[in-house]
Amino acid sequence: MLVLGATGGVGGAIARALADHGWTVRAMVRDIAKAKAAWKTPVIPEFVAGDAMKREDVIQAATNGGAVDVIVHAVNPPGYRNWDKVVLPMIDNTIAAASAAEGARILLPGTVYNYNPVDTPVIDETTPQNAITRKGKIRIALEKRLADATSEVPSVIVRAGDFYGPNTRASWFAQAMITPGKPVRKVTSMAAGVPHAYAYLPDLAESFAQLLDRSDSLRPHEVVQFEGTWDADGRTMLDTIRKVVGRDLPQKAFPWWLMRLLAPFGGFPKEALEIEPVWRHPMRPDNGRLVELLGQEPRTPIATAIEHTLINMGCLAETSPSSISLTA
Repeated sequence: MLVLGATGGVGGAIARALADHGWTVRAMVRDIAKAKAAWKTPVIPEFVAGDAMKREDVIQAATNGGAVDVIVHAVNPPGYRNWDKVVLPMIDNTIAAASAAEGARILLPGTVYNYNPVDTPVIDETTPQNAITRKGKIRIALEKRLADATSEVPSVIVRAGDFYGPNTRASWFAQAMITPGKPVRKVTSMAAGVPHAYAYLPDLAESFAQLLDRSDSLRPHEVVQFEGTWDADGRTMLDTIRKVVGRDLPQKAFPWWLMRLLAPFGGFPKEALEIEPVWRHPMRPDNGRLVELLGQEPRTPIATAIEHTLINMGCLAETSPSSISLTA
């Protein structure tokens, strides 16, 4: 199988999970030496050089040395910028590569951006996609590309909330809520008291691996929702971080006001502001179809998941006595 985006948090987690399930992993990266140096687990993928924006690179990665059976499409624009110029060409290249590999199945980590948060409190595979943002409309178009290609290329989309977990650098948890590399002194709240869906990456990756183990039960274009860590009162994540750290922590509000002030100048504030409604309104993924296929959703206790995340971020010592016995 081929992973695009293996050096990112999502792609890397899926690559490791699939390797644990016995898959031989090939990973296309821009810089092989850098990717090898950064890889953290004993099982190292077969790295091949290439650019996801170059169709011939993706096709060669999927076919040279034997055609792959699966392609994980876990690539995103650097810094989440230029979505309109990058996202659709990359999925078109992946579809072309899967076709060249005689119908390799494409795995896609899905997002909730496809929906209008104001009127979509629950998401399942039948929920109409009604995004009002630029990112959301592009994600709808991306998924439609996969649905339209079903006759030649099967696909699986696993939709999840905001990522957290080891090696998850490009996430709101690691970039806004917690300061990496320092003991936790405060927690930034994106929207206090609003329920929110989070996805612990090792569990999400394990879901992908288990779905492939049951490939005979999958529809040609399978779409499932990963419930993950559902913060039902908008306070559970904060309270659990406090328990894991072992002390009370002040809560600081994310400066959405500043994002609105700076958004006209572009860059991160503009990109962030487009996501604000996702934090202001609850959207719960309904994992009914996933449970139907797997029996149960992979689920690490939230305290254990946060402990492992904070240790990996350099925010908590591995010998911290406060978190070892937590199972909540």
